[in-house]
Amino acid sequence: MRQEHRRRHFQHHLQHHDGLNMCACCSTNTRENTETVSANVGNHTRGMAEIVSKIWLLKYLWFHLVFTITLLPGSLASEAAERLYSHLTQNYDELIRPVLNESEPVMIKFGLSISQLIDIDERNQIMTTSMWVKHEWKDHSLAWNKDDYDGIGSIHIPASEIWRPDILLYNNADGFFDVQFLVNAVVSSDGKVIWVPPAIYKSSCKINIEYFPFDEQKCTMKFGPWTHDTAKVDMLMSDKIVDQEDYWENGEWQIMESPAKLSRVDYPCCPNEFYVDITFEFILHRKPLFYVVTLVVPCLLISFLTILVFYLPSDNQEKITLSISILLALIVFLLLIPSIIPPTSTTLPLIGRYMLFTMVLVTSSITLTVVVINVHFRSPRTHTMPNWVKTVFLQYLPTVVCLRRPDVIEDMKKYKELKKVAKGHLPKNYFKGLNGHRQLDKRGTTKATSRYILNTITPSLLEEIEHRDKELVGCSNASPINTECADLVDSVEIIVNHLKSEDENAKAVEEWKFVAMVIDRIFLWMFSILCLFGTLGLILNAPMLWEASNMHPVVNYTKPEVLSTIKYNQSYRPDF
Repeated sequence: MRQEHRRRHFQHHLQHHDGLNMCACCSTNTRENTETVSANVGNHTRGMAEIVSKIWLLKYLWFHLVFTITLLPGSLASEAAERLYSHLTQNYDELIRPVLNESEPVMIKFGLSISQLIDIDERNQIMTTSMWVKHEWKDHSLAWNKDDYDGIGSIHIPASEIWRPDILLYNNADGFFDVQFLVNAVVSSDGKVIWVPPAIYKSSCKINIEYFPFDEQKCTMKFGPWTHDTAKVDMLMSDKIVDQEDYWENGEWQIMESPAKLSRVDYPCCPNEFYVDITFEFILHRKPLFYVVTLVVPCLLISFLTILVFYLPSDNQEKITLSISILLALIVFLLLIPSIIPPTSTTLPLIGRYMLFTMVLVTSSITLTVVVINVHFRSPRTHTMPNWVKTVFLQYLPTVVCLRRPDVIEDMKKYKELKKVAKGHLPKNYFKGLNGHRQLDKRGTTKATSRYILNTITPSLLEEIEHRDKELVGCSNASPINTECADLVDSVEIIVNHLKSEDENAKAVEEWKFVAMVIDRIFLWMFSILCLFGTLGLILNAPMLWEASNMHPVVNYTKPEVLSTIKYNQSYRPDF
């Protein structure tokens, strides 16, 4: 091409010069030279093309010769396989059932091999699985004599070019009902066809979350011919269970059993026609570790925190604060639960019941705490303690709940000792002097008051008695008693009445506080028992926790064995 371009450029240049009124002789010589050069260039180009074509022909013949010599047996086998493939598919109709007699059904051996349990969607009640769907049947149109085709015993044929049973997933929930990836089918010389395509199914599954997160689910997958009854297409189970040789373990669910069941059904729409189906049932156990850590343990801790409310003293202001804080913590925790617990209105899950139980405990603790605080701050000026309250809460219940009042017992002992000491300090003629001096008292109560001072002495009067002991003795020795001593006795009587009233009020207040303490201790024991037995009763109610080890049969599957492994890295490259 480059030579031809130069030739044309040269001719154009010569023609340009011809237009410049050159001499005729020069023009004639120029044209002759141009024709000579053009002829030489054309001959040279044709010679180069012939040489190149001969070189490529020699290379092709050499490569074909070497390939034929080295791969002669394979070439013959490929030719036989090509003839066999043409023989099998030449007049084959993939729409016609492969039977010799129209009254005969096609027997399909059907089975499943699960490779992965992808997901269990509790919200939408869908089980997603990755399966290998095993089909096996006989096709008389695909049989041949091995001797006629160099001993070929099996051949791979695209599944789209042969007859296939219309076996679909009946309880399909989403996606495709049938197999979408049509892999090759392996056809044997006796007409047996084995077709194992992979498929991802989304089947509907009724989820029962009554014992969530210690629940057991039973999901089924129902397969059967869609348009053929048993007179046209019949099915057999290739295995009694779902094969798990290539199964990858799921992080949340464990397959305990996967039995298969074959059924023949008479549908009302189609009388006198029976349809066959194979149902595979998956018995699944949830692995509860995640939910125990994120749900059960926090609820358990919140419920046991409720017990501490009744352990705090009643006069502590943080008592009601702790109760409300626990309630708020539970409410915040409840806001996170709906995203984890499957929403359903058919039943209340186990963890939901436990959370409701915890909510009732916390709410009850707040109510009872208010009652206890109300009892604790009662006084004789506002409330009068009934006798039955004194009998029940001050005598019987403290012993039952392991409570006692050591301070009260010590005060009573100290009171008796002080009473003996006061009698020893007062002179024997003390009351005579008082009687002689106060005979004209219009009330006539001096002697009674003096005896009352002695009989009703309280621990709070100890210091007052010791301080006035000498003055009383000095006044009692004088006969008759003077006016100052009588006034002193009257003052002491007023003080005694006032102190007696205060001591009675203080005693009543202490009794109300002790009643509140007894009520607190009763609720402490009550809530401890409720939390313990309520937790055990709800959580241990799940049947999965009580299943025997041999409840489900154990099947030992033979896993694929890796014979050799070659790991490639940057420092090594295989030679091809």
